[in-house]
Formats: sequence, structure tokens, C-alpha cells
Amino acid sequence: MIDAARRLVCSVLSLQSPVLLFLLLLAGCAPQRKADLVIINGTEPETLDPAIMTGQPEGRLAIALFEGLTANDPKTSSAIPGVAERWDISPDGKTYTFHLRRCQWSNGDPITARDFVWSWQRTLSPKTASEYAYQLFYVNNAEEFNSGKLTDFSQVGVRAPNDHTLVVELHDPTPFFLDLCAFPTLSPIHRGCFERWGDDWIKAGKLVSNGPFVLDSWRINDKIRLRRNPNYWNTANVRLEVVDVLPVGSAATALNLYLTGDADIIWDKGLIPSYLLDELRKRPDCHTFGYLGSYFYRFNCTRKPFDDPRVRRALTLAVDRERIVTRITKGGEKPATHLTPPGIPGYESPPGLGHDPEKARAELAAAGFPDGKGFPRFKILYNASGGGAASVNEQVAVEIKDMWQKTLGIQCDLVNQEWKVYLNSMSNLDYDVCRASWIGDYNDPNTFMDMFVTGGGNNRTGWSHKRYDELIRAAGRELDVANRWKIFQEAEALLCREESPILPIYFYVGINFFDGAKWEGIYPNVLDVHPIHAIRRKNGRMEEWKDGPRSSQSFPAFQSSSLPIFHFLP
Repeated sequence: MIDAARRLVCSVLSLQSPVLLFLLLLAGCAPQRKADLVIINGTEPETLDPAIMTGQPEGRLAIALFEGLTANDPKTSSAIPGVAERWDISPDGKTYTFHLRRCQWSNGDPITARDFVWSWQRTLSPKTASEYAYQLFYVNNAEEFNSGKLTDFSQVGVRAPNDHTLVVELHDPTPFFLDLCAFPTLSPIHRGCFERWGDDWIKAGKLVSNGPFVLDSWRINDKIRLRRNPNYWNTANVRLEVVDVLPVGSAATALNLYLTGDADIIWDKGLIPSYLLDELRKRPDCHTFGYLGSYFYRFNCTRKPFDDPRVRRALTLAVDRERIVTRITKGGEKPATHLTPPGIPGYESPPGLGHDPEKARAELAAAGFPDGKGFPRFKILYNASGGGAASVNEQVAVEIKDMWQKTLGIQCDLVNQEWKVYLNSMSNLDYDVCRASWIGDYNDPNTFMDMFVTGGGNNRTGWSHKRYDELIRAAGRELDVANRWKIFQEAEALLCREESPILPIYFYVGINFFDGAKWEGIYPNVLDVHPIHAIRRKNGRMEEWKDGPRSSQSFPAFQSSSLPIFHFLP
């Protein structure tokens, strides 16, 4: 009987082996555990390499995975101790001596001052092509090394006398240098990891980090999963074990995921359908605040006729910003005629060029194009795939195209590019006019105005002006705050009123969606920086771990909304 049964089982196995193999494989695939927190973060990250990232979605991930000498206070966004537990500043404000903690990389290796020296050298290397390398130009000889004029890095003003001391020498006093040290570009990376894996070092299973989280997985166009880093020096105060970060570009999809309970936080106003903002802003889970963010257009000053300041001023004067924030953005944004947003203590920007159609026509005529005659047809570049903020970009472009046509008699076309292609086009000056935005990296006017110095990595206009460069350098040397503000005001008037390589349009309003009765550790601040490791449930405990997808039944507060649920609308 036993032999007969054995033969029967074997025959069944041989006949059904493909099916059984499939069932066995399924049996070995346990459902992935649910994350403690799910965040909708915007577009798919371009990279996780702090030296070359440029976007806000990447920056949020960077401060979860990496930590610099300083970090951002979750409440105020000001600089607080990070890897450096303390520092000394010389009386002349030019030499910083950082004293590092005894802490580790995620693989257990010790973090030393030499990690910062090597990482800053890599960022400044011309081969790395870091667009944010200029954030280190305040260091002695850093700019010369980046430009290739200097090849001996030992002459750059950063050195490690021992494993736990880093000395940084600046060419001028830099009041915001501690804030810069919290910026992702100045974060260290693990040298052994980079040298072993090359460009693949940022992939899951290879990336070694030193921040509150490690990279558990990265599934393109699906999610990035972060896991608490047990080797982080302050891991005891990180209350989330697993965080999923979703790359969602569609506002309809983002709102769907949030309202059905499949996501806990929407970071960006651009991920909310603008036509619903009037109603959504009334909800208790909608949190609004002002922050240092500007929306503007760049002119390619290397192309005719945009190389003429009169043309640029004419186009700027023809734009009615009030109409844009009233008809399109609808989030409480303020029309902008200058670049630096309000909110920096003590600094007030000089007014730029407002809406003046008659003066706009006069400027265009003076440039040789009366009533737009002879003005070449050109293109406005923007990113608009996926909806959300991208949809707003398209609507703004349509509105400005109409203003320019009706006021100045000129014609243009609209060009929509996917995010990464759009960034490349801007960097390569492959455009006529393009939409742009800037979120302050630190709480000082310099974070906006040093962008446009000659050859700046984020200039992206081709504009160069000797006097402007001199003013920005002078502001960097000035210790008296009142005098610094006057210098910046002169520079900003030159940028936004006289030369106009950019067209300021409006100042952002921060809008986050999350249930304030459930989550704490998310604070409004002028940099719109919300470190993930500071977020926790209000009861202080993790939600019970559960396998499988989230159930919308767990989120009754969201289900009671009278708003419609959007099913992947275009």
C-alpha cells in the first residue's frame, strides 16, 4: 500500500510539476510588511547621490539617508549638531573647528573626519560635475579646485588633524556656513562603498549610509522603502521602523492614495488638484504655511533676442501675476516682482518690475520690435507630465503666452518635457524661456542670489554681470547684518529690475496633508524641511504591524469626506 501510494504521488508530481512549482514559489513569498508611514513625495528621484542631486524630492530622501556636520532643526529649520557634536569658530569668523561624535556608518565602520575631506573633494572634483559644488566655494581654494585651476586638494581649506576633528578655513566670514553644513551636498558618503560599486553604489543592498535610515529597496515608479538605521547615533529617538516613499507625479493619483488611507502624508501643494484647493484648504488635515520658495521664468541670455535686457524687461512687464495666482494657483500664493521671498528676519527685497503693459510695449519698441514686428517665434519650456504641479506649470505657460501675445504682439509655442529631460535642457541652455523654481537651502538672501553669479551651477541662464558678482562677493565678506542687507538689496534690484535674466512670478505657499490627530513632529518652517526621523505617532507607539495592503476601513476620518475619489484621471 505504501509503495503504491508513493508511486501515485510521484506520478502526480511529474504530471503537475509546473503547477506545484508555482504553488511552492507562492508559499515562499510572504506578503511584505506594511510600512509605519507612507509619504507621497513627488516625482521619481533622479539620484540618491548627495553630490549630484538637485531636486526637492531627492533632498528629502538625502536627509533621511545621510547626515552632515549639522542637521536641520525640525521646528525652525536652523542648524543643530549632526555628526559634529560641537564646533569652535575663530574670532574673525573664517575658521571652523568641528568636533565629531564617535558614530558609525550603517555597516558598522567608524565615521571619521577623513570621510568629510574625501567626500568634499569628490563633490568639488570637475569629474563629478556637481551643480551644487558652489555651496563649498566659501572654503579656501575650493572654487579654484572645482574649476581645474588648482589640482592639489591639500591646498583646499579642509583638513582632518585626527579622526574626530575637522578644520575648515573659509576665505571670508560666512554667517550661514553652519546652515550650509546641513545641506545634502555637504553630506559625507562611504568611500569604500563608492569605490567598490562605482555608479551603482546608490542601489539597495549596496548603499552605505550614516543617517537615521538605510535604503531597504528602490522599485522604480513604485516606491522607495527606508528602514531605521540601528547604527545611527540617535537611533533611539527614531520611532519609525519602516517608511515607504512613493514617487507620484499625478495629483489625482496622490489624492486618491491619501483619501483612501494608502498614504499618510502628501508633502507638496503641487500634488493636489488645483481646482479642488478651495475646498481642500477647509479640511483640518490641510496645513498651510509660508516658506522660502519662488516660482519664476528663466530667459536664455545667450540666445537672441533674449540677450537684450530691454526684451527681457518687456516680457516681464507684460505679465499680470495677480491674474495667475487668482485664476490658477489658488493656494494663497503672493505675486512676486523680486526673487527673495518674505520671511528672512530683517531683510526686505526692493520691488522689481510690476505689471505695466504700456512700459512693456515701449521697452520692446526700443529693442527694435515695435508692436512685436520682427520678433522671432520662440518656445516656453516647462515640465508637465503627470499632472499636479506640472499641470499648474502648463496652465501658467498658457496664460503667459496669451499675455505676451495680446500685450506685445509676439508668438510663442509651448514645450512639455519629462522631468529629467527638462532638467538637462535647462542645464545645457537648450531653451528660449523656461519655468523654474527655487526653494531656499538656508535662511539667508544669499541662498537665492548666489545662484546667478557668473558660471554658477544653478544659474542656467547664461547671464553674467561683473557688478552683480562683486556685490555677492562683498555680501559674503560683510559681518555687519544691516550692511549685508543693503548689498543684497542692490544686487536684487540689478537682477530683477535692471537686467532681468529672470521673471519672478509668485511666492509659494507650503501645503501639507496629514492627520494632525495621529502624527506629530511635522512643523511649518521657512525652508519647508520636515525630517522623516522626527515624525512619530501621537500616542508614542508604532501602529501594530500587519501584512498585506492597508485597508481604507482603518481611516474613517478620511472616508467621511464629501470630496470625490479620483481614479487615475489624466
